[in-house]
Amino acid sequence: MEMLTSALQVATPLNLLAILAGVVSGIVIGGLPGLTANLGVALLLPLTFTMDTTAALLMLTSLYTAAIYGGAFSAILLHTPGTSASAATALDGFVLTQRGEFNKAIRVATVSSVAGGMAGGIALLVFAPPLSMLSLQFGPAEYFMLAVFGLTVIGTLSTGNMIKGLIAGAAGLFLSTVGMDLESGFPRYTFGLFALQSGVSFVPAVIGLFSLSQALLMAEEANRTIQRVELAGGRWRFLAPAAELRAIRGTVARSSVLGVLVGILPGAGADIASWLSYNEAKRFARDKTEFGHGSILGISASETANNAVTGSSLIPLLTLGIPGSTTAAILLGALIIHGLLPGRALFDQYASITYTVIFGFIFANVAMGAVGMALGRYMIHVARLPNAALIPSIFILSIVGSYSLGNNVADIYTMMVFGLLGYLMRKSGFHPAPMILGLILGPIAETGFRQSLTLAEGPVALYILGSPIALVLLALTLLSIGTAAYVEIRRGRGGRGRTPEPGTTWL
Repeated sequence: MEMLTSALQVATPLNLLAILAGVVSGIVIGGLPGLTANLGVALLLPLTFTMDTTAALLMLTSLYTAAIYGGAFSAILLHTPGTSASAATALDGFVLTQRGEFNKAIRVATVSSVAGGMAGGIALLVFAPPLSMLSLQFGPAEYFMLAVFGLTVIGTLSTGNMIKGLIAGAAGLFLSTVGMDLESGFPRYTFGLFALQSGVSFVPAVIGLFSLSQALLMAEEANRTIQRVELAGGRWRFLAPAAELRAIRGTVARSSVLGVLVGILPGAGADIASWLSYNEAKRFARDKTEFGHGSILGISASETANNAVTGSSLIPLLTLGIPGSTTAAILLGALIIHGLLPGRALFDQYASITYTVIFGFIFANVAMGAVGMALGRYMIHVARLPNAALIPSIFILSIVGSYSLGNNVADIYTMMVFGLLGYLMRKSGFHPAPMILGLILGPIAETGFRQSLTLAEGPVALYILGSPIALVLLALTLLSIGTAAYVEIRRGRGGRGRTPEPGTTWL
């Protein structure tokens, strides 16, 4: 009865207005490079101080899921991920835009995001208490093996040249060690620069590798439009055709499960879920050569997983007070500001508020799909603009997005350096995506390994592999390596796989 009442509470005018405001704000913020979900929730947090508690939480959680989805627009349209979680979407989405099939890419991204977001919301509603216990089983050994497993994905992210992908990933892993040593506090590879003592700023690096490098490539053909051909597919279709739904249903189901599981693990985040899901979609695909060249399965995998994380990352937050993502950590502050403490009290004493927010979160994903498709038909026209009109916008958004994260000019320099690096990499046939993955997983692997060294009473390998969860992750790691090697051998040294031509924007 309590849950039914909470579901009906979502339909009150104030709550519906809060959801709509969160969805629209999230799509806009997520669609602008550098303006992440973290920044959006942080910016709106002060506005909720005087709001009703339920409406405030509904607006913030709606913005969270919509911002992750909004990143798909610029990723597909400009090859500029609005959020780092949409980086994998850019691999195939932008190629479809160049073919004139932006409408198909947005439809697939929207359907997948809604499905993933609802899966995360349902998991939050049904499995919060039991599933949150799983995160308690992860210690240093398990997190180290999780990072190692994630690093093996690098080989399969590189379409056409696994060796170059591994080199880029190793470079990202090295860059993740820049900054103060975790134990001794001694600066590593900072070269006397104060700005590097806290490490390489991740978001400016992502903006540079994907956004600025894309602008530099576009500058080579300033008069060309993004699209290589006219828009295909006839008039804009608000609903995805049955053929598209059938094609992606297996990927959506698999990616929803992956996204939910990754979201439960504190600190893993939508970035890891997106890349892992993309890797698994490629592993199960009949034609692996399509990935990186306009595969709707790649778009679906990325967008389903990163939105599934938004709901499942709230599971440990609400039940244990452990945020499953950076944005969830900001939402923890919102709970405390409104006098709510995570734990059993949320499902007993404040059950009405908690279940209303959960049902509202599920509804927000449906509203997100409707608003996204309504905006999508007009955003197609942006693809007809010449590169000369878009390059300055990308430059400005990249600079503003990098600076706004910490009001630090050093972040702009970081973005510029990585932009030039990304440009040179892509001109040389290297892939920025593995470097990003190395930056993400490097700190997780190092922290887990060092803590394992401290806790191990004997050989550290025996300590790490003494966990059943670590053994499962080891098996998955070996399977991932074996699959990547098999695909590379099948492709052959003669280059039977399709590879991008120099100067193109494929990854």
